[in-house]
Amino acid sequence: MLVPLSWPIVLVAAPFIGSFLGVLIRRLPDGRPVSIARSQCEACGATLTASELVPLGSYVLQRGRCRRCGAAIDPFHPAIEVAAFAIALWAVLAETDPSRLWVDCLLGWTLLTLSWIDWRWMRLPDVLTLPLLLVGLLIVLATQPGTMTEHAAGAAAGYLALRGVAWCYRKVRGREGIGAGDAKLLGAAGAWLGLAWLPYVVLLAALLGLVAAAWLAMAGRRMRADTALPFGPCLALAFWLLWLHGDWLMNNGGVL
Repeated sequence: MLVPLSWPIVLVAAPFIGSFLGVLIRRLPDGRPVSIARSQCEACGATLTASELVPLGSYVLQRGRCRRCGAAIDPFHPAIEVAAFAIALWAVLAETDPSRLWVDCLLGWTLLTLSWIDWRWMRLPDVLTLPLLLVGLLIVLATQPGTMTEHAAGAAAGYLALRGVAWCYRKVRGREGIGAGDAKLLGAAGAWLGLAWLPYVVLLAALLGLVAAAWLAMAGRRMRADTALPFGPCLALAFWLLWLHGDWLMNNGGVL
């Protein structure tokens, strides 16, 4: 039985979680260790005090600038804190079972981190995708052991399907098209959602990818047949939408 987590605690903790996610996003792509160390101003190197590290609040009170040197604070920091809060609020509003709230937030924050990294660096770190897959299977084993076979099959099928597509693409086009990280993320989706949901994840992710490409084109980015776009954010959003709203999308959405 999962332990219920009060929604006020989730919402209060979310910006602090977002601050930690910012550390992951900055360090994982470079292979730097994620350690607990005193935070410093990125411009002057001054060690920040506790009052300067309050998520969102410090940024607002300091008007987005370092107290010592006056340099602008990277908007990335409040942005990731707001995004983490938005994920928690989304989960609070969508979830009808309080015992699943912490699971929803864990999933949403991990997908947010993966999406941000893939959007900026075109990679999905194994240190996040593989534990996400494993945690999904463990949650199924703890809560719905009778469906373990279907979810394990979903994990395997999700990974192998995209690896197969990537192999075919490389043979036909002579270059990489879909990364191994995407396959591992789809495998994680299969572990959490089950084998039957995988086609809907792929379909919804593809639709989201088309929307993203159209938006970038309208924003002025030149789009060509060989333009590389990260697929991870599309997979992550499709995964998240189906986890929280899958039944509604199937029955009322008119899309799937």
